[in-house]
Amino acid sequence: MCKVKRKGERTISDTVLIQKVLEGNDHAFRLLVEKYRNDVFRTVFAVLRDQKEAEDAAQEVFMKIYTSLPKYEGQGFKTWMTRIAVNHAIDVKRKQVRRREEVVDALEQAALATPRDSIEKEIIEQDRRRLVRSKLNEVPENYREVIYGFYIAEKSYQQMAQEQNVQVKTIETKLYRARSWMKKNWKEDDFS
Repeated sequence: MCKVKRKGERTISDTVLIQKVLEGNDHAFRLLVEKYRNDVFRTVFAVLRDQKEAEDAAQEVFMKIYTSLPKYEGQGFKTWMTRIAVNHAIDVKRKQVRRREEVVDALEQAALATPRDSIEKEIIEQDRRRLVRSKLNEVPENYREVIYGFYIAEKSYQQMAQEQNVQVKTIETKLYRARSWMKKNWKEDDFS
């Protein structure tokens, strides 16, 4: 059992602190936050790889922990809390990707600003992009990021490897497997 020690007091177990929080003692929750804030920060930072985003996400994780505490069933508190932190960080990461896609869409739209006589071409291009995006959702999740990064965001292997904190060879392998999957599962007619 993990213990918190305050100046001049005996150690207090997580179970006792949790019970006090459930009884309305906010100071007990502050002690839990103080005890686990570094663990929560490290967990979300491992996923997000951005100091500011990780700080914000860690605060949001503690709010989730506070509101979810009545559902806590006494299994390892640190494990339970870490699972909440990981899930929240993954959600934040997904939102970041969606925001990037929206920015790319806005930039594409600005680049496509054309005279009226080519509106038909613009509509066809939008439909094609929409189709590619919907098809991209069919791709297994572990290939999606590398396909998006290489073909839509036009990043180099080195950029993607650096962002994902992996070797360039890993990116090459993922992209090769993603292409193989697409050849096997998609027909050229789907895009014409």
